[in-house]
Amino acid sequence: MSCGDPHETDCREVLAEVYLYLDLECAQERRTLIRLHLDECGPCLREYGIEQEVKALVARCCGNESAPDELRERLRVRLSELVVFESTESRELAD
Repeated sequence: MSCGDPHETDCREVLAEVYLYLDLECAQERRTLIRLHLDECGPCLREYGIEQEVKALVARCCGNESAPDELRERLRVRLSELVVFESTESRELAD
């Protein structure tokens, strides 16, 4: 997803890292860049809000359970592959 406006940090990059941001699992410098992007980009902020609500719902339903590290890493890899695929697909459609 991209809102079409130029930003210092690309929308796809921000949304690919939103779970790391929510989980406080990215470096402070990255958190600052993502926060600045969310402050200026309405579409990403709305998407972030949805992601935040989904995370809260899962937390309520699953209690204190946490996914094994191996599963979390596989999910991160898969999500990054989807973002790259979507980005490539969008560029091909634009050509």
